[in-house]
Amino acid sequence: MAEGPESRDAAPLLEKAYHDNCPGCKVDRLKRERRGIPYRDLSYIWIVSLCTALPITSLFPFVYFMIRDFHIAKREEDIGFYAGFVGSSFMVGRALTSVFWGVVADRYGRKPIILIGTFSVVVLNALFGLSTSFWMALCTRFLLGCFNSVLGTIRAYAVEICTEEHRGLTLSVVSTSRGIGLIIGPAIGGFFAQPAEKYPGLFSQSSIFGRYPYFLPCLLISIYAAGVFISCWWLPETLHMHERTDGRSSCDEVEVSCDSSDATKHDTEVEEQKTYEENLLKNWPLMSTIIVYCVFSLQEIAYSEIFSLWAVSERKFGGLNFSSQDVGEVLAISGFGLLLFQLLLYPRVEKILGPIMITRLSAGISIPLLSSYPYIAMLSGLTLHIAINFASMLRNALSVSVVTGIFILLNNAVPQHQRGAANGISMTAMSISKAFGPACGGFLGPRSGK
Repeated sequence: MAEGPESRDAAPLLEKAYHDNCPGCKVDRLKRERRGIPYRDLSYIWIVSLCTALPITSLFPFVYFMIRDFHIAKREEDIGFYAGFVGSSFMVGRALTSVFWGVVADRYGRKPIILIGTFSVVVLNALFGLSTSFWMALCTRFLLGCFNSVLGTIRAYAVEICTEEHRGLTLSVVSTSRGIGLIIGPAIGGFFAQPAEKYPGLFSQSSIFGRYPYFLPCLLISIYAAGVFISCWWLPETLHMHERTDGRSSCDEVEVSCDSSDATKHDTEVEEQKTYEENLLKNWPLMSTIIVYCVFSLQEIAYSEIFSLWAVSERKFGGLNFSSQDVGEVLAISGFGLLLFQLLLYPRVEKILGPIMITRLSAGISIPLLSSYPYIAMLSGLTLHIAINFASMLRNALSVSVVTGIFILLNNAVPQHQRGAANGISMTAMSISKAFGPACGGFLGPRSGK
């Protein structure tokens, strides 16, 4: 028998009831009471995202010279081939473990995974700087990728720690700090690799930094990671730790009376929840976003390695004949420009256009921009430096805009109890794409350098 208006008006609406001993409930209660931007939470997200990004590309300015010093390449032209495998090993390790860490994060919480990931940077990144052979470098990078699958977890954490109003802001902090990390990392590698040769007044050839010329940049990143690891002990957990009757961890719900408009809203929410409960692999909004993320990630990591190899290659091979320090300067300037863009321009543009339109426009503009790089190599002197710095800053701003839009779409496609696993799947797929990026970049990029 159909319900009448009276029974419809009396339809119950589910509201959350908080548990005192549940960390997720404490965060939800705090979000309801809090007004304004959660700057403290944003600072945690920033430093963790930066910590996970720094080791990814910090080796690119010096990996050519590291492989050369290992004497594994029979010809100078083959150095880029071996460098590609070292760069890819990190992504292979992350691809194999991202789903596992995502499932663990959904079961035991976001905080333990973040602590494990930051601690792995402290130990394994320092060991990579002490590598004495190709296989040691390959293994340490692989293990670092296996344990440093924090990006997916921190994305889920960023969505859960803030209100709906500030969700775009927190995810833009993830993508911006990640983007800056991918830029500052190579800058650190370029400035501080081979310190005994660059700064003989400060570092002697007999010191540890003379005997291990690539240890200093790795050590600096590990020291920063140690600071992040200590800070994260005070990180608030966002996962709900109590069990509902249906077996999922979430806030309990109680029935209250509501008017017809609220009942209609509740019916819509129930339908959305049913959609959420489907198999993640059948969630088309999620999977389509992951596909776009993979395609973009492939070109992003390939660009990061090819740019460094291209910049240090000699003019006769189509490169810029830059030193590793010159590459570091370009990347440092790009990072500063990216920070200004994110603070001053992106929030206003995102409010006007929305994340989807920004993603489309940024991806479209990137195509002619990247196509212009071979023509930049024809320039020289001050004109070359101005052109390459401008192109690098614009490219990084477009990259962060694309990634932020993808993060928003991905996390909106699933509820909390699936968010860690969904981000784990995206990290696995993205890492597979990025594993091909350095290998292909090393093989297809400049075949010789300094």
